[in-house]
This record gives sequence, structure tokens and C-alpha cells, in this order.
Amino acid sequence: VDARSLRLYRWYYSRICQWILGTIIAVVLLLAFVERPSSVSISSDPRHQSSRWEPPCGAPESVEMLCLIIFCLDLAVKSYLIGWEEFRKSKWLISYTVVICISVVDWMLSVSMECDEKLRVRRLVRPFFLLQNSSLMKKTLKCIKRTLPEIASVILLLALHLCLFTMIGMLLFAKNDQKKNGEWELHFKNLTTSLTSLLVLLTTANNPDVMIPAYSLNRCYAIFFIIFSIIGTYCLMNLLTAIIYNQFRGYLLMSVQTSIIRRRLGIRAAFHVLSCHNAQTEAHPLSFLLNFLMLSSAHPTRQASQQFAEQGYMDRQQFRKIFDELDKDCIKEHPPLPQYTSATLQKLQVVFSHYYLTVLGNLVALANVLCICTILVLNSEKSTEERDNYILEVINLCFILFYLSEMSVKIFAFGWRGYLSYRSNIFDGFLTVVLLILQIVGNPPSSRGVMSLWEMVRLVNMLIVFRFLRIIPDIKLMALVASTLLDLVKNLRAFAGILVVVYYVFAVFGIWLFEGAIKPPPQMSVFSLDNTTSNFSTVCGTYEQLGYWPNNFDDFAAAIILLYDVMIVNNWQFLIFGRDR
Repeated sequence: VDARSLRLYRWYYSRICQWILGTIIAVVLLLAFVERPSSVSISSDPRHQSSRWEPPCGAPESVEMLCLIIFCLDLAVKSYLIGWEEFRKSKWLISYTVVICISVVDWMLSVSMECDEKLRVRRLVRPFFLLQNSSLMKKTLKCIKRTLPEIASVILLLALHLCLFTMIGMLLFAKNDQKKNGEWELHFKNLTTSLTSLLVLLTTANNPDVMIPAYSLNRCYAIFFIIFSIIGTYCLMNLLTAIIYNQFRGYLLMSVQTSIIRRRLGIRAAFHVLSCHNAQTEAHPLSFLLNFLMLSSAHPTRQASQQFAEQGYMDRQQFRKIFDELDKDCIKEHPPLPQYTSATLQKLQVVFSHYYLTVLGNLVALANVLCICTILVLNSEKSTEERDNYILEVINLCFILFYLSEMSVKIFAFGWRGYLSYRSNIFDGFLTVVLLILQIVGNPPSSRGVMSLWEMVRLVNMLIVFRFLRIIPDIKLMALVASTLLDLVKNLRAFAGILVVVYYVFAVFGIWLFEGAIKPPPQMSVFSLDNTTSNFSTVCGTYEQLGYWPNNFDDFAAAIILLYDVMIVNNWQFLIFGRDR
């Protein structure tokens, strides 16, 4: 804790350094999109793709080596700050060292093989750089590890439920020589097919397709599938979710309590240290501490502490209260309104700074959106050449001029600093300027313009619709919901990071396992399907009907999209394809 180490500590954990480190981690993760096989193409269908842009060998490797050097510096700084004894106890830092060594060795192999190797092990360990840089992600992983024993019983019960109904289904829908049994042919032909069908039904992805053949023979067969879904999907799956939620809630609550206790212990220790420092020197401990924290003179904590500084004495409770104030967010005050000497200008300032001007702007924005919606409905059946975009362009120009005048009078009333102190004004002003530039550049009177009239009108309409979001802060319930969603996004950053890691790792494994596994047929449309299938099959068809999977594992971007389909849309055809392989 010498002065040099503390300065290095504060510099390392400053916002700029952490942003730089986060950017380097993002660059390393994004390298997978340009490395071979490259994802730089417009279409994911190889039949419609032009030749993919492949970076020259050594270009991505040079960027990656630069990032690895920065990671080595990061590891050296962390090791120096915590000391060798703590470094040996830290499993994360030891793993960090191992991952960097593996990446460097694999990088050297890639360069020696002229970027022609099939497997890149360092791709698989890149997500570790994201994990080790976030304490919240580490806590989330630890919580997941603590949760696994608790949910093992429910997972075992789910497996038992699945196996039991698989055997019952194979006995119930056995092959019948006297009449055609579509249920046996499609879903219960053997143990693997039966288990796969019920596993997919557990996620409701093939419901009701899986029971239609049996239901067409006898209505009572539906009871089997209904009971399976009630027990598995609605009871056991929800029980699993409840257990995971309860474990996470308990662990995170305990983690917050531990952090508070640790913080209070640190504050009390700091009070005793500064008290001893005050006894040896004439410097006041509080002023020394606040100078160390580099708080501005306008900070409320600094202003409140001046009272104790003048008294020359502060007890432990007052010292802790000052630190509690540090956790509170500063209330941002808007700059004062500009002062005008003219009585006319003062009256205009009162009118233009009134809340009703914002209400009028919202009503005009609503009218603009309604006009766009009406014209789009009237022109929905017309082609691009048949549409008369001139009328819509004139209407948009009138509304844009109103938006420009609204921005001008608000700048007059609040001043530049006051106008920019409101986020809603920054949002409105930026979009207004962009709309005006598009209106001028997109269709100049003397030339054809940078873009066609329809492209310009379409872009302007999208921005106008997006600008209509300005009404959200002015409606209390809507603003409350929007702020809750924003807070939810902030609080889910750790879980989003875990999802990124999972997607990344499975995408790399998918490319290793399935790259080039599906070849496109020479004469087949991607969506040429029979009309006999339903639900998700109607859109994509099974892989036997399709002959080619549009989102396959030919490159990293296609792998990410396919994994997204599997997670969000329950893309069960991919499960069938993997099972058959």
C-alpha cells in the first residue's frame, strides 16, 4: 500500500483503462468473424454467395498478438498489485496465465502452418478473457456451481419422467401390420427416435405435430401427450426454474451482505489509521482522505465534510455517514435560464420554456406518425414504381420544419447548456438535424441526388417513427416501465456475459463438428417445401425436405444464428440432424 502502488492501482481501475481493456477483449472475441472460415458475406446461403472476403494470413494474427501482449501486461499489473502470495491463491489468475500460454503456443502453430490449420484451440479459450475481467460474472459462475447439486434431483426426476413415457409410448404406439401407424413411423420407430420426440415435446417445439398421427386414429391417444406435458413441462420444468431462482436469490443476497460487512470493516479500519495519522501530523484526516479521492469542491460530501473540518473533530459514526453519502448519486441540476433584458424576450422565454410546448411537440409527432401509417396502408399493395412519394415527401418536410423551429425556440429559452442538459432534447435535436440533412442531401433540386426518392423517404420515415419515442419520458407509467427495463438490462449484464460465453463456445464446437456437413443441392429453392407439415416445419421444413440448412455451421456468424434459433425458436430439426449424424 505504498504511494506508488496506490497510484498504479487507481490508474489501473480508472474508467479509461477499464474501457480500453474491455475494448481489447471485444476485439479478440470479434476476430472469430473474420478468421477462416470468414463470415464476411452478404448471404449465408452458399448458393447465393459471392466469394467470401478472406483476410490475408497474418493480419488477424497480428491483431491477436497485440491483444495477447496487452493481456500479459494486464496479468503483470494484477500480480504486482496483489502480491505473489495472493497470486498463488487466486485460481482465476493462475488460469489466466495458462490461457495466455495456450493462446501464444497455438498462435505460433498457426503462423508456422500459414493459417491452414483445422483446429484453433485458442478460439475455444477466448471467452475466458471476458469471464476473468468481470467480478459479477465470476460470482454468477460460482452461484451456478452452487446451484448444480440442488437441481440435480429435479434433473434426475425429469430424466426418469422422460424415460418412463418413452417406454410407455413405444408400447402404446407399436407397429401394427393390419393398418398404417403414422405415429410409429414418424415418432416412435425406435428408442432414439422416441426419446428425441418426447424431449422436443418437453420444450413444446413439436406440439401438437407429434400427436396428430395418433390423434387422427383415436382421440384418446391425446391423453398420453397431455399428461406428459402437464407433468414435464408445466410441473417439473417450472419447479426447476423456481429452484434455480431461489438459489440465485439467496446467493446474491448473501454476497451483497458480505460486501456491506467488508466495506464497513474497511471504513472502520480507515478511521483508526487516519486517527493515528492525525496524531502524528497536523493534517486533518478527512481533508487528507477527500484530497486522495479527488472529489470536486461541488460534491455534496465535500461540502458537508467542511463542517467537521472546521470543528477539527469527527467520531466514527460521522465518519461512516460521510462514506455512506459517497454511495449516493449526485442530483444533476440544470443550468439556470439565460437572462434577457428586453421584456418581450422575457415573455417569449416564459412561453417557449413552458411544458405545454413539449406537449404540442408530442402531438405533432403523433400526427406525423399517423400520416405515415395512413399513406403506408394506402400504398401497401403498390410497387415501388407505382407509389407517389412526392406527397409524403412534402408532408415530411413540413413536419421537419416544425421540429427545427421547436428546437430553435427551446435553445432560445434554455440556452445551449440548458438545452443539452436534457437527454430528451439531445435525442430530439440529433434526429432533427439528421432528418434535415437527409431531406437536403437526398433530393437536391438540380440533380438526381445521392439516393433515390423512395430510399430517402423510407429512411426519413423510419427516423420519424423512431423520434416518436420522445413521448416515453412524458408519460409517467410508460417512463416507469422504460426505466425498469433499462435497469433490468444493466443488472443482467453478468448473465448476458455468461450467455455470450456459452454461445461462443458452442459455436466453435459446432464449426469443428458440422462444418461442411450439409451440401446445398444444385437445383432446389431454400423454401421449396411440401404443404403437409405445420408449425415450424411450414417455415423451414425438415432437413430431409429441405436438402440444405440455410443457417449451418459453415462460419462463425451462421453458427451463432443457428444456436439462437435452437434457444429461442426451439429449432428441433437441428436436433434431429445431429442425432442422425
